[in-house]
Amino acid sequence: MKIFIGVAWPYANGVVHLGHIMGAYLPADIFARFQRLKGNEVLMVSGSDEHGTPITITAEKEGKSPQEIVDRYHKINSEVMEKLGISFDLYYRTSDKNHEKVVKDFFLKLWNNGYLYEDKMLLPYCPSCKRYLPDRYVVGTCPYCGYENAHGDQCDNCGHTLDPKELINPRCAICNTPTEFKESKHIFFALSKLENRLLEWIESKDWRDNVQKFTTQFLKGGLKDRAITRDINWGVEVPLEGYENKRIYVWFDAVIGYLSASMEWARRNGDSWEKFWKDPEARHYYFLGKDNIPFHTIIWPAMIMAHGDLNLPYNVIANEYLQFSGRKFSKSKKIGVWMPELLENFHPDMIRFYGAVNMPEMRDFNFTWENFIDTINDLLVDKFSNLVYRILSFAYRNFGEIPPRGDVDDLDRVAIKTIMNTRKNMDEYLENAEFKNAIKEWLNLVRFGNTYFVRKAPWELCKNDRDKCGTTINICLQLVQALAVLGSPFIPYTSNRIWKYLGNEDTVFEHGWNDSIKNLKPGTKLKEPEHLFNRIETDEERFEKWEQVDIRVAKVKEVNNHPDAERLYVLTLDLGTEERNVVAGLKKYYSPEELLGRDVLVIANLEPATLRGVKSQGMLLAGDDGENVALLKPVEHVEPGTRVMANGVECFGEKTLKFKKFKKMKIEVVNIDNKVVGEKEYDIDFPLKEEWKGHQGVIFHDKKPLILHVGEILITPDKKIKPGGQVR
Repeated sequence: MKIFIGVAWPYANGVVHLGHIMGAYLPADIFARFQRLKGNEVLMVSGSDEHGTPITITAEKEGKSPQEIVDRYHKINSEVMEKLGISFDLYYRTSDKNHEKVVKDFFLKLWNNGYLYEDKMLLPYCPSCKRYLPDRYVVGTCPYCGYENAHGDQCDNCGHTLDPKELINPRCAICNTPTEFKESKHIFFALSKLENRLLEWIESKDWRDNVQKFTTQFLKGGLKDRAITRDINWGVEVPLEGYENKRIYVWFDAVIGYLSASMEWARRNGDSWEKFWKDPEARHYYFLGKDNIPFHTIIWPAMIMAHGDLNLPYNVIANEYLQFSGRKFSKSKKIGVWMPELLENFHPDMIRFYGAVNMPEMRDFNFTWENFIDTINDLLVDKFSNLVYRILSFAYRNFGEIPPRGDVDDLDRVAIKTIMNTRKNMDEYLENAEFKNAIKEWLNLVRFGNTYFVRKAPWELCKNDRDKCGTTINICLQLVQALAVLGSPFIPYTSNRIWKYLGNEDTVFEHGWNDSIKNLKPGTKLKEPEHLFNRIETDEERFEKWEQVDIRVAKVKEVNNHPDAERLYVLTLDLGTEERNVVAGLKKYYSPEELLGRDVLVIANLEPATLRGVKSQGMLLAGDDGENVALLKPVEHVEPGTRVMANGVECFGEKTLKFKKFKKMKIEVVNIDNKVVGEKEYDIDFPLKEEWKGHQGVIFHDKKPLILHVGEILITPDKKIKPGGQVR
C-alpha cells in the first residue's frame, strides 16, 4: 500500500518547541516508521512555511529582510528534525521556485474550473502605518470566545478562522492604532459551492472526536467564500494581470506545499508523485495541532475537490495542546523547552519517549520538568534500559552468543505468548494512530520482562543447569529483540543500538514489523553491551559525597584464612567483570561457610591497602551497633558487579577514594515502616516500595538522607542491627 503523510508546516519565523514536536512531528514520524516496517511505501513531507505576515512581522521587528529570516529558521528547524530522527522524505520550503510554480498552476486550475472569482472587499487599513494590513497584522477580541489577542485570520485560543471585520475593537499589531476598513479588489475562493459536498464527505469519516466534531460543527455553521490574495509584497505572485502588487494568501499557498513537496521529491529521486496523489488506493494522512484542523479538514479538501483529480485525506490526526508550567530543569543551564536547547542536553530518544508517553491526543497536557525527569528516570532508564542491560550483559558474559532454546516450561510459554500479543496489540493501535496506547503495550512488555527475568533467576540456573539457563536467556533475548523492533518507531536510535548488541550487522530499519517475533539464530555472536541511558540528574539531585563512591554488589567465591593474622579472612570476590581479593576482619562474626557464595557490598574504588602483608582491593560494608556486626546485601540476589543506587541515582565514583575521606562519610542502618527511623526520624525524598516496609534499610547521608537500593531491591543488613547503627 502507498501511504502519503503530510505534516503541518511550521512558520519559519522562530524555532520549533516541544509542543510542535509532540503535536505533529513525532506522531507523524512514529506512524511513518511503523508503516515502513509493515512494508508499505511511504512518502512523508513537510517543510518551512515561509510566506505570510508572521514572517514579515518578524523581519520588521529585527530590521532584516524576510528572506534572511526564513533562511535562518529553516536551517535551524531542519537540523532539529534531523537530530530528533524525524524521518522526512523531504523537508521542503515554500520559498522554493518549484513550489511557486506549483502554486500558480494550482491557482489557474481552480480559476479555469470556476472556483475562483474577482470581487471587492473591505480590508483593514492602519492610518498610522499608512498601509493595508494583512489579517495577521490585525489583533482584537474574538467574537466567539472573548480572547483579547485574536488575530484577524484565526483565534489561537478557540481555533475559529476569522475575518478581521469580525474582531471586536480591531487594532494594528505593529503600532496598536485602531484600524479602519477600506475597499480593495481581490480573488475569492468559492467555498460555498462545495459546502454540501464537504459535509457529505465529512459525515462518511470516522476520525478522532476532536477532529470530527469540530469540522462538522464548523460546516453546519455555513461556509463563506474566502479571499485568497492579499495586499502584501512577500509571497507567491498572483498569475493574473492587474494583481502585480498583491500576493497569494499564505493559507492557500502553504497547503499546496504538500503537493509541491511531493513533486520535488519525485524530481530529485527520479520517481513518480502521481502514484501517491492519483492512485485511488493510496491513503493520505495529515498530522497537525488542533489549531490547524479547519485548514486540513475543510479548506484543503475543498481545494482538492475544486482541482478535480487529486486524492482527498484518508485521515486527519490532530493533537491537542502541550501547555508549559513548572520550574526550570536547571538554573545553571537555563534550559527551556525549545528544541535546539533540549537536543543539546538530552538524548533524542529521551525526548521522543517522553513525547510518546505524554502525547496530548485527546486533551491538553501540562508539561513540567518534574514530570519529564520522572518519566525518563522511572520508565526509560530504571525499567527499560536496566532490563535490557541486565539481559544482554548476562548473556554476553555467560554465553557470548545466542544460546539454543531447549524444552520450555509454562512461564516460558507465557513469555512467548506475551511477545506475540504485544506485537498484535501494538499493530492495531498504531494502525489507528493511537500512539499512547501503543507505547503502553510496549511498556507492559518491559514490565513483564523484568518479572520474567527475576522469576527465572538465570544466575542460579547457570550454576546447576546450563542448558535450562540457555533456554531462559534465549527467550530473554527474544524479548529484547521484540522491544527493539516494536520500539523502533518510538526510540529509533536506541532500538538500533540494541539490534547491534544482538549480533546483527545490518540495521533494525532494514527489517519488518514481523521480525519482532522471528526466532533467534543460535550461535550468533553477541556484542558487549553498554548502558543505554543514564538517569537525568538535576542540580538538586547532584549529591557531592555520593558521586565520590563506587559501591557494588559482589559474590564471595573463596574464603581463606589470612596467613599472618588470626582474626582476618582473605576473600576472593566476583565483581562480574573481574575478581578481587579483600581482607576482612570477620572471623569473630562469620564462619567460612556463612560467607561462601553470598552477596556482599564492596567499596570498589577505595584506595588499596596492605594488611599484614596481604593487599586488599576494596572494603566490605557492614552495619555495627556496638554489639552486632551484619554485612550489607540486597534483599534479593542480583548479578555481581551491579552498582548500588541512592534515591534512584547510580554511583559512579571513578576516582580513587581515600580511606580518610570515606571515614568522614556517614552511612546508617534504619528501620523502614510508615516512618524511617535511625538515630532520629528521617524524611526520605524518594518513593519507598510497599515491600520495603518492615525491613531494615541503609541510608547514606549527603545533602539529604538517601536510601540505598538496586533497582527495586532494598539494601539491608543480613542480621538485625539497632536503628542508628553505623556502617563501616
